[in-house]
Amino acid sequence: MSGKIGVNYGREGDNLPSPYESIQIMKSIKVGQIKLNDSNPEILTLLSGTKIHVAVTVPNDDIIRIGSNDSMAEQWVRNNILPHYPDTMIRFVLVGDRVVNSNMDVNGTMEQSLVPAMRGIKSALTAHGVKNVKVSTTLGMDVVQTRFPPSNSTFQSDISDSVMPKLLKFVNGTKSVVFVDVYPYFAWSANPTNISLDFALFGGNITHTDPGSGLVYTNLLDQLLDSVTFAIEKLGFRNIRLAISRTGWPTAGDIDQVGANIYNAATYNRNLIRKMTSKQPLGTPKSPSLIIPTFISSLYDENRKIGPETERHWGMLHTNGTPVYEIDLTGNRKISEYKPLPPAVNNVPYKGKLWCEVAPWVNEMSLPAALSNVCSIDNETCAALAPGKDCYEPVSVVWHASYAFSSYWAKFRSQGAICSFNGLARETTVDPTGRGRCNFPSVTV
Repeated sequence: MSGKIGVNYGREGDNLPSPYESIQIMKSIKVGQIKLNDSNPEILTLLSGTKIHVAVTVPNDDIIRIGSNDSMAEQWVRNNILPHYPDTMIRFVLVGDRVVNSNMDVNGTMEQSLVPAMRGIKSALTAHGVKNVKVSTTLGMDVVQTRFPPSNSTFQSDISDSVMPKLLKFVNGTKSVVFVDVYPYFAWSANPTNISLDFALFGGNITHTDPGSGLVYTNLLDQLLDSVTFAIEKLGFRNIRLAISRTGWPTAGDIDQVGANIYNAATYNRNLIRKMTSKQPLGTPKSPSLIIPTFISSLYDENRKIGPETERHWGMLHTNGTPVYEIDLTGNRKISEYKPLPPAVNNVPYKGKLWCEVAPWVNEMSLPAALSNVCSIDNETCAALAPGKDCYEPVSVVWHASYAFSSYWAKFRSQGAICSFNGLARETTVDPTGRGRCNFPSVTV
């Protein structure tokens, strides 16, 4: 397995460089591996003759079809792998993306089809003499029920008794690896009072000793990785290795998303690269001296991703291909050789009131449908917008949508609602109502 740093080449953005331009960029910054969310034939053709290793993905929507019929697996391999292999250095086929998760229906058709689909793909590869392409799938950290300390870790009870033993038996039998999305940012930002930022950013100034194993940890990433390894061992598999399918740190986020800034992102990724490209593989305290294939998320900022603002700001490069911050993927550049970074200004959680309003860059033509959708949720969310009510005037789609967004967010934030509305809204610390009689609902954090 390669110790060269990989990147996730996602394409959910407007006006991104073309695949040809993107591959030239990746070659220029010495990307060692690329992970694709699909098996795009144009990209795989363009990678022919390069030394870049590639991980391709079987989309979730194809799993049931492939898992139910070996001929479908054969067809997928014939259409997506054989036209490019071996000239394009495909090294991993990932069957599905986070199909196994904390919310899965263990008796669902897709979940039941996952391991059969993996077996079908592997059998088809072997039948065509393709022996150095490993088959796996991608897991999220939510599959682990207990993460701290790592030695106490177990998988969620429902998947521990169903899909995980079958999945791990396949991985172990084919000498493959388990791919895991590992984001110290999320673990730290969920508990910034009790988890040190220095520990999350590989600062090296803090250590934690696992009372169960006695292992000493100098960073949060190693703790998270070893929690997966300990959970795997509890199911009876002791030699399964891990790969990191996604990791990174966001450069920007919503007001209530602590620590999402360029300084932390650059620091995290630079230190991650130094660790993973060490001439003597460092591994983790539980699995020392092992190469851990690692794919940074992501190559570009992707403005069409939905969800909190951080979702659109994981890129090392802007959408025009220019760097968000300096980075050396080879790990040869010393930290002291980089130019100073902009100071971090949001490493402490925001405390106060927040409102949700229409973002200033939004085309007003996209608001009526969103407004109608939000106001149809119940009779209360938009009640104040009725003619004659306190927030009816001014009669403006921007005003009405801002009220509706803020009202909905305030009411349902505790249930997971976010101030995004498919990119139409943003958080603000300024009360949009001014001094009028209309009172916009707010949230207090």
